[in-house]
Amino acid sequence: MTNTTDTTRRKRDPEQTKRDILEVATTEFAAQGLSGARVDEIAASTRTTKRMIYYYFGSKEGLYLAVMESAYHVIRQLERNLDVEALAPLDALRSLAESTYDHHTSHRDFVRLVSIENIHRAEMISKSAVIPDLNRTAIDTLSRVLRRGVEAGDFRTDIDALDLHMLISSYAVFHVANRYTFRTLFGRDLLADERHAHYRRLAGDIVVSTMRA
Repeated sequence: MTNTTDTTRRKRDPEQTKRDILEVATTEFAAQGLSGARVDEIAASTRTTKRMIYYYFGSKEGLYLAVMESAYHVIRQLERNLDVEALAPLDALRSLAESTYDHHTSHRDFVRLVSIENIHRAEMISKSAVIPDLNRTAIDTLSRVLRRGVEAGDFRTDIDALDLHMLISSYAVFHVANRYTFRTLFGRDLLADERHAHYRRLAGDIVVSTMRA
């Protein structure tokens, strides 16, 4: 029994180590960007070595791409778990909008990483074969919801899935990306806990109101 347990633990350790590295690297890249992040710091924080990180991910750039792919995988998995096909079209849109708001405001490093990629014109994620496929699933999901809503007479017909994806994402991203400037200029913290439910509901209201036929 002990030998079996030890063998299983050894087999699982590499995957756990990679997960630990990705978690720490996400924070480091979100704070420092690709050029400013230090693999030595990531190694020290995960009690591993720079050599091991390169063994798993190939290079600093390979680690960065793995971080980005993991970040996009999380939100796409969240959307799949919602089972919007079982909801009425308007309810499905509200669920997607509110869940996206929850995700972006609780995974703030994701928004920061996307912002960094935009500064660098998506130079790194354009090299990923994984991220485009992940994001196609989001558009496919929205397309099916839109089609059902149009057929039911619930939705306007002049907005496509990409328009809708932009609308849902932009509201949630704004709260994270502009938190500090907004608070400095207007004295309101967009991510204050006591405002979360209000802004979450507003995320759904905006999308539903926009799409009503």
